[in-house]
Parts: sequence; C-alpha cells; structure tokens
Amino acid sequence: MTKKKKPISIASRKAKARVAQNWAAKKIASLLGVDWGKDCVVAPREMGQSGVDVRLVADAKDDFPWSVEVKNQETWNVPAAIRQAKDNQMNSTDWLVVMKKNQHDYVVVLDGDVFFDLLRLIPGRRKGR
Repeated sequence: MTKKKKPISIASRKAKARVAQNWAAKKIASLLGVDWGKDCVVAPREMGQSGVDVRLVADAKDDFPWSVEVKNQETWNVPAAIRQAKDNQMNSTDWLVVMKKNQHDYVVVLDGDVFFDLLRLIPGRRKGR
C-alpha cells in the first residue's frame, strides 16, 4: 500500500515562489549593478499582487527590457506560464519565464526569435560558457 503525498500548504507554496522570485530579482540586479529588494529599482513582486513577478522601475526597466514571470513548481505547464507572461507583459518589453523545480537548476524560457536576436548581439559568438 502506497501513501498519498500530503499536498503542500498555501504558506509553503508562497514561500517556495518567493525563493524563486528573490533569485530572479537578485540575478537581474547583479547584472545591472544595482541593489534589489523592497524600495529598490529591482524588487520581487509581493505575493498576491497582479502583474510581473519582478518589478523594475526607472533605468532598470530600460536596461533590462523583460517582463519576468517566475514559476517554482514540481509540475511545469510551460504553455500556461508563457500565456501568463504574455498577459502580464509590459509595453516595450519581451516576456521571459523563469522556472524552477526541486533538485533542478533554474531554466529560462523566452521567444525563439528573441533568443536568436540576442545571439546575434554577442561579439565573437563562441560555443559554451
């Protein structure tokens, strides 16, 4: 007889989502060379608020033209995450989905044409990291 897994509590779900949002905000802030957190130009969206999951204001929005949706779930529904990212997409930005699963690295999903446009911008375009 197999035991059924106990569903994760709402508080645990929110905490798990917050970890991923903080990771994304910290990475973006590091890339831009700015601080992140509440009252900074890069901040994770507070739980329960609508809109993008990483809030960018002032120059940060111009320097990182992405509307970021973050998912930290064990079951990924990529098409639904993309739809949500597109629904929350801000003007003059491209959508971007950051996904995480336990015991797995973070993954970024973006539009294919945008990805290849970005590759064209890399001088020398070498393989690997």
